[in-house]
Amino acid sequence: MKKAAVVTALLIAGFGTAAATRPVCAESVKPKTPQKWTEARKRETAQRVRQECLRAWNGYKKYAWGHDEVKPVTNQPQDWYGVSLLMTPVDALDTLHLMGLNTEADECRALIDQKLSFDQDVSVKAFEISIRLLGGLNSAYQLTGDKRLLALADDLGTRLLPIFDSPTGLPYVNVNLKTGKVSGVDSCPAEAGSYLFEFGTLSKLTGKKIYYEKAKRAVVAVYDRQSSLGLVGATMNIETGQWTSDTCQVGALLDAYYEYLQKCAILFGDKDCERMWKSSIAALNKYVADGAHGGLWYGQTNMNTGARQSTNYGALDAYFPAVLVLNGDMPRAKALEASCYQMWTLAGIEPEQLDYSTMKITSPGYVLRPEIIESAYYLSQTTHDPQYLDMGDTFLNSIVQYCRTDTAFTALDNVETKKQGDDMESFFFAETLKYLYLLYAPSKTLDFHQIVFNSEAHPIRRDKRWRE
Repeated sequence: MKKAAVVTALLIAGFGTAAATRPVCAESVKPKTPQKWTEARKRETAQRVRQECLRAWNGYKKYAWGHDEVKPVTNQPQDWYGVSLLMTPVDALDTLHLMGLNTEADECRALIDQKLSFDQDVSVKAFEISIRLLGGLNSAYQLTGDKRLLALADDLGTRLLPIFDSPTGLPYVNVNLKTGKVSGVDSCPAEAGSYLFEFGTLSKLTGKKIYYEKAKRAVVAVYDRQSSLGLVGATMNIETGQWTSDTCQVGALLDAYYEYLQKCAILFGDKDCERMWKSSIAALNKYVADGAHGGLWYGQTNMNTGARQSTNYGALDAYFPAVLVLNGDMPRAKALEASCYQMWTLAGIEPEQLDYSTMKITSPGYVLRPEIIESAYYLSQTTHDPQYLDMGDTFLNSIVQYCRTDTAFTALDNVETKKQGDDMESFFFAETLKYLYLLYAPSKTLDFHQIVFNSEAHPIRRDKRWRE
């Protein structure tokens, strides 16, 4: 079907604008030959995920205990900055806790309590440190009540604060944890506008307003630079505030910005975030959403004109169905997840990126990303449709079949050839395994409606007092 005919059909379907597309029913790409999901089968699948997590955790313990990550093929430890910041233990702690791996969780927490220090003369990428370490410490403190974890979070937050001292209030990319020296003026909305969740939580937990105020100013500084169409660009200079790329999309470089506008509105009851989110999602659905091959996608458009620039969609974009679920837009959420599932099944496991206009893979790696699983979890929790459990089963089987090593799990260099790499980032524990487990775990494991996940899948409780 030609694009014009697709758009006409979508308009008739009731979304109201040509770009705000609705594809054919998501039922058309349900997993094949679904089996009935009894409670026993769900428990068995959850236990399978739990056992795979334990196996991977034991691989980390054996070969990289006390280091940031393990290389799961060569069985070597690696640290991001030459010294360990315990990236995997901090990222994994709430997952171990939720899975009931109590011995492992206690060992992990003891390691963090005794060994983690941020008094390190290293320049770190502040955004990654915030979502992984600050987010992980905040969440683990809420789950365990361990005040040492909150003290570490407070210390880290203080060490990150210098990033906000720019002429525009937009944060610098890097900061030295010991000296406070900042660097890096070339940033993007996904970094510059994505601190409020973690810093806002820390502010509420410690009572220190500066964390919320600095991070909120940065979010507003990004939003205030949107175009007349309500779109933002992909990259910017944080000292001048000028855009260096005029491409708007929902994926890489912009993802966490959009995600956090909505989540901070929910978590904190922040009316400014709610206003900014509603304006942003309307513009995205009008100008960035696209229809191709009977499906809903979000491509790339010019932030100033709305003109289509490219038709790329990737693993990072697959978080967006979850965002649409939180927005209450179930038709788009279901349709987009169906497109994501097409992307996963194209080669038997998800590529980093494809061109949805041709359905050709343009970036063939798979780095154990969780986003498509995250969205299946959100849809399962809200619709109770077993097709999302079927999807999760497909995801789990693919990861086990193609990414499993003798030690743990590894990224793939190429999803078409299934050539393995030698990398297992900490988010595999924090997100991929957590979402797979929660898909099948008993509802009492975590009340989906009482928490909000940060970008690294660290859950934070919705506290009514925070919204008063």
